[in-house]
Order: sequence, then C-alpha cells, then structure tokens
Amino acid sequence: MAQVEATTQREIAARPEDVFDALADYSGTRGRLLPGQFGEYEVREGGDGKGTLVHWKLQATSKRVRDCLMEVDEPMEGQLVERDRNSSMVTTWTVTPGSAEGTSRVTVTTAWKGAGGVGGFFERAFAPKGLARIYDELLANLAAETETEGRTGA
Repeated sequence: MAQVEATTQREIAARPEDVFDALADYSGTRGRLLPGQFGEYEVREGGDGKGTLVHWKLQATSKRVRDCLMEVDEPMEGQLVERDRNSSMVTTWTVTPGSAEGTSRVTVTTAWKGAGGVGGFFERAFAPKGLARIYDELLANLAAETETEGRTGA
C-alpha cells in the first residue's frame, strides 16, 4: 500500500488568527464551510479545536463514501490535525501569515495509506485531484466567511 496525499492552499484576505479560529470552530463555523460532499456532520465531543471529536460522511465520488470520525489536535500554533479513527486518513490544516499584512495562507493536506493493485493505481491517480477540488470549495467558503467578517468589523 502506497501513501496517497492531496494538498491545496489558498491566500485569504483575513488575519491568520481569525482564519484559524473559524477553522477550529467545529460547533459553529466549520459546519457552514462544508461543501455538499460532506454529510451527516456532527460534533460528538468538544467543538473548539484540540479535543474535538467530529463525525461526517465524505462523498468523494458517486460510489465512494468515507465514514470519518475525526479526533482533532493542535500540535503547534496555527495548525489543526484531524486523525480518522476509522482509517489511516490524517488531514492537516496550517494557517500562516499571507503575502501581505493582514492576510493568511491556508494549506490543507490529507494523506492516507492507499489500496494496492489496480485499484490503488486509480486511487493514487484520481483521489488527490478530487479531494483537492472538494477542499478548494471549502477554502473558498472559508475565505467568504472570514473576509466578510473582517469587512464588517467583527
């Protein structure tokens, strides 16, 4: 089994601490950011960053649904790590200062142990692109959420 990895990033016109707070707010903001591929979203423990346990079903393709039960950790400032109790999948969100003052760069990387054989070949070839599209949409929603808050003075 080979490691499969998908990474995407976006520059957001909002302060890093505001962007990070929105991402870490699993009981509020995070649910509003999720694209349609995420279903059955439910916070089971916590709700704000480290110590949160959150569930969702990710409809990666029309035939592939992944049941995710994610434990959230904050190993360092500006970073959230979601580890799936149901698989080897780990998603890391990193928020750093962007290219201009008051902006942020958000990078999301998801990695897991992929299947072997022909199925694994197709997984390695297509899953990262599909997952990157899903996270691109989530990051666009995050930008809309945090950039709007910044303009209204919230």
